[in-house]
Amino acid sequence: MKLPKSFNPTSFEGRIYSNWSKQGYFTPAVDKTKEPFCIVMPPPNITGQLHMGHACNNTLQDIFIRYKRMQGYSTLWLPGTDHASIATEVKIVEELKKEGITKEQLGRSAFLQRAFEWKEKYGGKIVEQLKKLGSSCDWSREAFTMDERCSKAVVHVFVKLYQKGLIYRGNRIINWCPDCKTALSDAEVEHNSQEGHLWYIRYPFADNSGYITVATTRPETMLGDTAVAVNPTDKRYAGSIGKSLRLPLMDRIIPIIGDEYVEKEFGTGAVKITPAHDPNDFEVGARHNLEIIRVMNDDGTMNEFAGAYQGLDRYAARKKIVADLQEQGLLQKIEGHLHSVGECYRCASPVEPIVSLQWFVKMQPLAEPAIKAVRNNTVKFLPKRFEKTYFNWMENIKDWCISRQLWWGHRIPAWYCAECGEIIVQEHAPVKCPKCQSVKLSQDEGVLDTWFSSALWPFSTLGYPEKTEELKYFYPTDVLITAYDIIFFWVARMIFSGIEHMGEIPFSTVLIHGIVRDAQGRKMSKSLGNGIDPLEIIDKYGADTLRFCLTNGVAPGGDLRFSEERAESARNFMNKVWNAGRFVLINAEGQQIPEFGTFHLTAADKWLLSKLNDLIAEVNRNLKRYEAGLACQKIYDFVWSEFCDWYIELAKPALNSGDKSLKQNTLSVLLYAFKIILKVMHPFTPFITEEIWQALPSASASIMTKKYPIQNAKFKRTAEAQAFEGIKDIIKAIRNKRAEMDVAPSRPLTLYIISKESSYLTKNIIYIQKLANAQEVHFADSAPAQKCAQIVLPIGEVYIPLGELIDTQKEKERLDKELKKTLAEIARSENMLGSTGFLSKAPAHLIEAEREKLEKNKQLLTKIKASMQEHIN
Repeated sequence: MKLPKSFNPTSFEGRIYSNWSKQGYFTPAVDKTKEPFCIVMPPPNITGQLHMGHACNNTLQDIFIRYKRMQGYSTLWLPGTDHASIATEVKIVEELKKEGITKEQLGRSAFLQRAFEWKEKYGGKIVEQLKKLGSSCDWSREAFTMDERCSKAVVHVFVKLYQKGLIYRGNRIINWCPDCKTALSDAEVEHNSQEGHLWYIRYPFADNSGYITVATTRPETMLGDTAVAVNPTDKRYAGSIGKSLRLPLMDRIIPIIGDEYVEKEFGTGAVKITPAHDPNDFEVGARHNLEIIRVMNDDGTMNEFAGAYQGLDRYAARKKIVADLQEQGLLQKIEGHLHSVGECYRCASPVEPIVSLQWFVKMQPLAEPAIKAVRNNTVKFLPKRFEKTYFNWMENIKDWCISRQLWWGHRIPAWYCAECGEIIVQEHAPVKCPKCQSVKLSQDEGVLDTWFSSALWPFSTLGYPEKTEELKYFYPTDVLITAYDIIFFWVARMIFSGIEHMGEIPFSTVLIHGIVRDAQGRKMSKSLGNGIDPLEIIDKYGADTLRFCLTNGVAPGGDLRFSEERAESARNFMNKVWNAGRFVLINAEGQQIPEFGTFHLTAADKWLLSKLNDLIAEVNRNLKRYEAGLACQKIYDFVWSEFCDWYIELAKPALNSGDKSLKQNTLSVLLYAFKIILKVMHPFTPFITEEIWQALPSASASIMTKKYPIQNAKFKRTAEAQAFEGIKDIIKAIRNKRAEMDVAPSRPLTLYIISKESSYLTKNIIYIQKLANAQEVHFADSAPAQKCAQIVLPIGEVYIPLGELIDTQKEKERLDKELKKTLAEIARSENMLGSTGFLSKAPAHLIEAEREKLEKNKQLLTKIKASMQEHIN
């Protein structure tokens, strides 16, 4: 025996993973004789720690990688981490603050050195955690978004897009985080509904002939207004277009313009236009050639164009502006208003839409072929419903702001000439200006959006722009597995980047999984304090238990409620499999087990092998469709019920018999089936299957190197195998009848069976005798004369003499007791209903209730007497 009595995953998981790594099982070769299968890991941030989302995502990836590996593919699961510009810089700045210095005081070079040191110290933490989960990645190819090869790809792509006119620098409205002091893309802004206000402000006509009232949620931006817009079809403002207004508090003359952008139903139908502080106003301003006046600094304070409010924080300015408007009689009213507020996805500070000089990617030419690729199913989303999210974003896409005002990241490969203003964009630092030959050149201070580099992940990690053998062999990759919350952050950008730079899609399938929620269905978060550490689950229950929890029964795209009870259930299943392994080993110990297929199979053997064959077909079908949750559920049902609860019990009569040949044959089937079960389970629960596999007789190499099971034509479902279900039905029905009649399983029974399959049942009577504890089984053509409990089944009718189901003496005592109790209740009711006092004083509803009670007891008395007649006499 090589398996301890107790299932203790901590005793073998680390040892097994270490051995897998040493043997190089995770590292594929570029083998032209094999078909490649490749998954690139969504790179976790180097600031990250393994959470349930990571655990779910990586478990699914590992399932399909192990499955394809066992199918004979050259499988590459390419891992890596993301430098996470904003998140990492924030962490390092916080560290510096504790030391009493700023990043500016430290200097850019020293800051970057500190950042790389931080990455080396903390960046590998999540990698080690992924190994504990069992992730069979090729760690020899581990990538980092700022490593040499990925950085080379980023610079190459930037220059290439710039030369094609798809990257440009310009003043446009962007999302600005005053706390992180950087630009953000639309995808990096999270919109939340908040209770706010609508301030109704009077804008006087320049000729003092009245005023127009506008409503705004951001009064502080009015200092930069350059127009008021109305809808040209709004009759309320007929004749107003072209007139001038005096901007309150700033005493600046601004025009009234007509633009169909204005919604007549919102507010007063008149809208303040602030081109420097609102994306829609920016577009309106461009159409009407309006001046752009920015009144806010990068840190959220008001600038020199804000007049008397210069230096105030944006919210302090808002408060003073509202007070001043009220004092001047220009504030008409204030209303409560629920509106959407954009927040920085990293620090949750309210984002300011603001005009800024930034670098942008022209998106429409890139989006069109990417939309087409999904429309024509070249790239498939599973489940298909998530295509809507993709199309919604891609078909309404705006130019992508890719510059960030940070130091940690890929520095923008653009240099500016101090003499002539020339912008030089190239892969290597220029020595002099190509236009004026000046050497006074300075590189752009900004870095690129993190998502710009991760958009290249499927090919930059394989050596692009070099035409490496890996890139030729493994690209395009096969499936991307990710959560639905980064479809536009990352998935869409990889699709258009792959098509643009590689000339083909980066992957053919996008498998979307749901979110792991708490037991109440809430999203796990720090604020709720309901997060569950997957490492604690692994330490307590083992990695296989966690993996099984995160997979079993979960539909593609469906969220999962994680609970301690779910973990306990998965752990119980691991115990079941462990004990099954011990059962096989105990019985196989010291036995000469013949080669499978060289002997006659019993009815139970044929039934099991046909069911196992069905399981293999279903699991392969599910995994081909990326339905891991359904496959896992089917494995669970088969192993727990068909194999452990049924076949092991069905095998015991043979194993315990004196027939040596029968025993060895049964062991051969038992071992054969169990090995297949372990192989089928391996992608889902790799550690326990490996540990048991190595303990089995004649085990060789790792289970992950074995072929994944496929259907065996010999064991397709036959009429004989199907007929065995009838034997199971008889056994289950008798067990249920015992439980119903409170008859101990140890009490032998006599059975009478009427069935057209009596010949088959006779041949296999041993199973009914042993598993139903039937001391005698008689086959008959008609029901027996004595009183029996009858069970009707598809295979026939089963009769059990009542005398064997009932303890006559105990039943007589019980019925006597019930009889006395019922007679007493009848007498009591008759006395009350015969009492004049009760009838004259009691409420009508009580009298009626007593009559109903009397009637029910009389009916019960009849039943008791009938039972006494049937069972006792």
